[in-house]
Amino acid sequence: MTKARAPERHHHHHHQHAASTAASTPTATPNGRSFAPSMAGFLLIAMALVLCGLPDECTGQRESQLRLGKVVNVFLRYGYLSISMKVISYNDSERWLFKEPTNNVFKGLDLMRTEEYEVKPGIFNGDFHMEFCDNRRQLFQAYFRDFQIERLDSPWRAYTEGWHPEVAAKKLGIHAKYLERDDYCYVLVRVSRFRDSSRFAKPIPPNQTLEPEVARRVQGVVVGDTTSAVQFMNRYGTHYINAYVTGNSLYQVFVFNKRNYSHVKEKLKTRGVLAISKVDLYEHFAPWYVEHMGKIRCASGNATVEAWAARKLRHSYYVFTYSTLLKLHGDGALLRILSELLQNEAILQLDLRSLSIIFKEPAKRAWFEEILDNYLKLWEVNM
Repeated sequence: MTKARAPERHHHHHHQHAASTAASTPTATPNGRSFAPSMAGFLLIAMALVLCGLPDECTGQRESQLRLGKVVNVFLRYGYLSISMKVISYNDSERWLFKEPTNNVFKGLDLMRTEEYEVKPGIFNGDFHMEFCDNRRQLFQAYFRDFQIERLDSPWRAYTEGWHPEVAAKKLGIHAKYLERDDYCYVLVRVSRFRDSSRFAKPIPPNQTLEPEVARRVQGVVVGDTTSAVQFMNRYGTHYINAYVTGNSLYQVFVFNKRNYSHVKEKLKTRGVLAISKVDLYEHFAPWYVEHMGKIRCASGNATVEAWAARKLRHSYYVFTYSTLLKLHGDGALLRILSELLQNEAILQLDLRSLSIIFKEPAKRAWFEEILDNYLKLWEVNM
């Protein structure tokens, strides 16, 4: 599967167990984009994808379910997927996880599923991590690190490309001016609480049984006929849900000027989180050292949880009092409370795989993938 690519970034991360936070030695992981879509390009691609000649070509029984094997069309809301998936703080008090239209394509997938539901009650099943982002592109990428879309080099763009700076800033809990120019660097700190997870134990095989209508439509896709492939995508989708994790998280963005950012990044990269004292850590993420300290946000937009964080995660340092997620680091009592507050309200990880697997003939599968790749690249260029 194609992973997102970006300039070097450093991701300090550790899993939380038994309500205590023991930071791991930082590990470097590669992975991070820009704004405003070209409206002309957007309309051109949108028109190209709506090729259904008859009204019933684009209708039928559609659901909105976060279930393994369900098929979605990533072009339907490319750049705006966070509208239909609860993945980042939104001004929305409704309880929902997933609103993206889905289709049933496969049959007999039940035996391939592996699901876990709150396997160890009372234990903080999740992680606490910080990611160093040299620019806003890497900041967006960092937030969507665990969201994969096969055959898309930068899957995070499918969620963020339509964000205007004001919208992005509100979701991230910072002021828009810190996203309007490439003068700043960022550290994303996040604590996630995993609730439910589901994945396929093995890849869906090429000979997997299909719904009868789908099997008939597969025969209608002709190698060399672009329209037939695009119509199939419009009718059934482009990717199926291969895995997901749901739960909730708190996150906070620290904005730095380039000089201070380089200093902190190098220090943590060289010594690691474990080797730095809590006082030293607070020193480098204090109001006088960072350019701007973002608000603590909740991935589901739960105002009650955000209010708790603003109140309980306040830290007093000299004459300053401010809310910081770093207060959770090593505090078992606070983590036990947070473990109960972060319920199953957001999608934390999602893996979408190409629907090309439904084509048993290698030539037809390659043709479908070629068309899919072309359209994905067009969207990346035109947004």
